[in-house]
Amino acid sequence: MSGPYSPLDRRDLLVMSAVAGATLFASDGVFADEPKKAEPKRYPMKKSINQWAFPYPEKMNLEQCLRLAKDAGFDGIELNYDLDNDLSPKSGAKEYAEIRKLADKIGIEISGLCSFLFWPYALTHSNNAKRARGFELARKMTQAAHDLGVENLLVVPGAVHIPWRTDYEPVPNDVCDKRAREVIGKLLPDAEKLKVKLNIENIFFNGYLMTPGEMVDFVDHFKSEFVKVHFDTGNIMMFQFPEHWIKQLGPRIQNVHLKEFTKKGTDYSLESFRPLLDGTTNWPAVMEAFDQTGYKGFLTFEYFHPYSHYPEALIYQTADSLDRLLGIKGKLTK
Repeated sequence: MSGPYSPLDRRDLLVMSAVAGATLFASDGVFADEPKKAEPKRYPMKKSINQWAFPYPEKMNLEQCLRLAKDAGFDGIELNYDLDNDLSPKSGAKEYAEIRKLADKIGIEISGLCSFLFWPYALTHSNNAKRARGFELARKMTQAAHDLGVENLLVVPGAVHIPWRTDYEPVPNDVCDKRAREVIGKLLPDAEKLKVKLNIENIFFNGYLMTPGEMVDFVDHFKSEFVKVHFDTGNIMMFQFPEHWIKQLGPRIQNVHLKEFTKKGTDYSLESFRPLLDGTTNWPAVMEAFDQTGYKGFLTFEYFHPYSHYPEALIYQTADSLDRLLGIKGKLTK
């Protein structure tokens, strides 16, 4: 070797040979105990999270929720309509425009509008006053969604029974169905005018629309692009399987709740819903089913138990889990 460089001695050559050999063996899989990186399938859906996963409004305000969701890597957040707080009958077009402006400034989409008010004021309630109030609130939600610039409104059309409420008289199935179809028909003109989709959610716990066939029949009855399905993976997990429903509902699915559920216990309360991936859902089958239908919308994690301490941990954990479901992050296989 010429020039300013010193010749390599025998020890240097041995070290270089050993490094080159190890690299070659590793690339050929000689070291079988070392995991290889498997290229995951990438799914074209968007990450979202429901506001119930945040300690709102006790410990965080709306802006903090939006910023935390954005910082954790979510594309969108689903907001909840209530009788108080930021999204409620107390707010109007001006307030909703400000929320929309704030979300745009932060850089996060509002994936939809949701509400627990469909239970105390069920649209099929035997109490005429509560049923009328439910219709009034549903109209206000439709207007709020429009004012927020959101096209997705989750709607619970009715209930045969509401097991967690003592003030709901069970409604016969045929009466429930009749009332539900009537009230959605009355909401539809506003929805079509405001360009807001009424997305019917499958619940199972309410004893209504218990099979994909019933859901298809209900939605198709209206012959409108503004009556769609808000499919919840967890709500049917007690006795059925989301991957079966998805294929039958197909393009009717407009929005999605990803709720994790465990079949390992016998507690069928809200405690059966778990943090994402900490359950018994066959997520690879679910994701494939969504992909086969051509779904490209939001996958919204819904959870009702924000962490008492370090609540941001749940948000970041969920974002990481969604990254793995969507194939954004890979996996190691032997």
